[in-house]
Order: sequence, then C-alpha cells, then structure tokens
Amino acid sequence: MLTGLLALVGVGLAVGLVLGGGALAVTRVLGVDGGSATTATTDVASLYLPKPQKTDAPSGPLLTLSADPKKGSAPSEKPKKPKKTKKAEGEISLSAGQTQVAPMGQIDLTGVYPGGEGRVLQVEKFVGGNWQDFPVTAVVSNETFTTFVQTSSQGVNRFRVVDNDSGTSSNDVRVTVG
Repeated sequence: MLTGLLALVGVGLAVGLVLGGGALAVTRVLGVDGGSATTATTDVASLYLPKPQKTDAPSGPLLTLSADPKKGSAPSEKPKKPKKTKKAEGEISLSAGQTQVAPMGQIDLTGVYPGGEGRVLQVEKFVGGNWQDFPVTAVVSNETFTTFVQTSSQGVNRFRVVDNDSGTSSNDVRVTVG
C-alpha cells in the first residue's frame, strides 16, 4: 500500500513538472513575462514624428457655388484662369543615410521626386566609368521614395536612381565601404 501511494505521488509530480515546463515554454515563445505591458512596449516600439512646418494659408475660395442660373445663382464676375506655378517637376533628389558602412552594411537611400507619383526608380551604381543597373528599385509614393542597398565593393561607391520611363536621373551619392 505504501508503494502504491509513493507511485501515485511520483506520477503526480512527474505530470506536474511536464505541464509546468510546457506552460513555461509557451509563455516564453509568446513573449509573456511578469513585466508590465507598458514597459515591454516602450522597449521595442519607436515612432518617428517629423518636425512641424508652417503651411501656407488657402489662397482661393474654400467653397464653390454653382454657376448654373437654373439653380438660382449666377457668377458675379468672369472666372479667373488658374495661375501656373513653376514646380521642380522631373528633378529627382537623392540622399544616403550613411556616409560610411562596413562591407555588406545597409545603405539607406531616400529622396524626393516631384510629379513622379507611382514611378518605379532603378538604382544604379557607378562601375568602371559607367552607370550600371543595381538589382534594387524604389517606388515613388507621395512624391518620396526610400530603399536600401548593400555592397561588398570596398572604397568609395557612387549610387543614383533613374526613372527609365522619362530618362530622368538623380544626383549621385557617395558612400565609403570598408
């Protein structure tokens, strides 16, 4: 009888240890720990907020009324032709996030392409006196683009982006590798 009782207690301990170990493994995999939730989220979360910039006040009417006489309103004066403003359309501006990296280090490329919404830009690298396609592209969204490149070519490396549809190319950026 004593042997049966000891066997029952032993089996109970073994089952408890297995279930406890499994629960511990699951909580580690899911990232559940005894710390508070706010501490855990602030350790890994980051948020980039751009610096506020002043915007221009609206120059035209904020509400447009119907000019249809059948609807009871008639224009009081001839409509003015919209003024044409000069934009820097077609100019691609490129900058690199790093000036020096280790071989195969990440080089962040960002830029602005006014009027280039939705365009796919090809990254090019200057090799042997010629620009050659680098196997990376970037898509323009909200007139901006961002991508990254990696290279093991040590020394000064030059990169640029090109809109192959229009033939427009950006300025080149220089990054030292090594």
